[in-house]
Amino acid sequence: MIQAKSAAWWRATLALCLGSVLVFINLYAPQPLLPELRHSHDVTTLTIGLVMSLATLTMALSLLVYGPVSDAFGRQAIMRFSLLAAACATLLVALAPNITSLLLLRALQGIALGGLPAVAIAWMGDEFEPAAMVPAVGLYIAANTLGGIGGRVIGGAIGEWQGAEVGFLTIGVLSLIGVALFWRLLPASTDFKPQRFRPSRAIGQLLGHLRNPLLLTAYLIGGLNFLIFINQYSYMTFRLAEEPFGLGPSWLGLLFLTYLGGTLGSSLSAKVVARLTAPYSMALGIAILACGSAMTLVPVLGLIVLGLTVGAFGFFLCHATASGWVGRCATEARGSASALYLTFYYLGASLGPVWFEPFWKWAHWPGIVGASWLVLAITFSLALWLGHREAGRELKELAH
Repeated sequence: MIQAKSAAWWRATLALCLGSVLVFINLYAPQPLLPELRHSHDVTTLTIGLVMSLATLTMALSLLVYGPVSDAFGRQAIMRFSLLAAACATLLVALAPNITSLLLLRALQGIALGGLPAVAIAWMGDEFEPAAMVPAVGLYIAANTLGGIGGRVIGGAIGEWQGAEVGFLTIGVLSLIGVALFWRLLPASTDFKPQRFRPSRAIGQLLGHLRNPLLLTAYLIGGLNFLIFINQYSYMTFRLAEEPFGLGPSWLGLLFLTYLGGTLGSSLSAKVVARLTAPYSMALGIAILACGSAMTLVPVLGLIVLGLTVGAFGFFLCHATASGWVGRCATEARGSASALYLTFYYLGASLGPVWFEPFWKWAHWPGIVGASWLVLAITFSLALWLGHREAGRELKELAH
């Protein structure tokens, strides 16, 4: 197996981080363009929000297929061909003539994008020694943030300069170059042990993961936190596009540089877990996200940016910890376990507009923050419960 910080570890980690960047560049490129797309298509905030939520919804559902299939047939080909399909889908999105075709293509793109995130961490579990996996997961999650930043900054800047279509074309071409590098860098799998694929067995494994309270709680934490985090950004673009801020797409794209706080949070997650344990690290991340949300209530752009940066740090600290927790707690069918975590994660994102829209209409941005705190109170309690459960288990082991 691959040892931590070896040449093979760095090559594999770089490949998976590049794949992660490609996924999230393509997923999030439209986000800073939502106000412009809403205006050009003459639709409501809820309708244009489907550009994001449909992609995350179909991505979430596809994970339920990719995970079990990868446990049976391997993970390498799934990651390679899903990235290629996603890049091609972005090129087609640039040609969408109306809102219906745009939404349809984004739904199909979500299916393609699910391949790599469904199995990347499971691939690490197969190929890396246990000590090598924790830092690799932290870097991989950090790459998520870089992809999210890159997609939004490039999409916003080129979208304002040359239009959304040229922005999508640029992202698509860059993605094809990145896919070629990914194919070359990713080492061949040597420790994968295939399981015979049987639908009944795959369903049974998924149900088994759901019956495991340690896994189910992590799934709920990841999904509900992401519901809050990613949709806060969507509604923030609507807020900052209006007066008194009046920001255009390129400036809204730069807003997502606040994700660098998340890059730092995920990179530090292994050190925080070593001090606090995984459940309490999740709780700390959730508390920081809630504090960052509170800071955005002040109608000063500098404080809004700072609040988003703090929130990103907290969210990705929790997300990286929860992802690693799932990889450690799943004793079998790791691909299915990781895919199920991400299914909850992206389902949460897709349901965000349904949760937030009534609060937005009722109280605008303060309503969004209030709705966020309600959900974060639930996930904070779940993380504390995990902490108490883990402490009790350790005490029993000491007693024996």
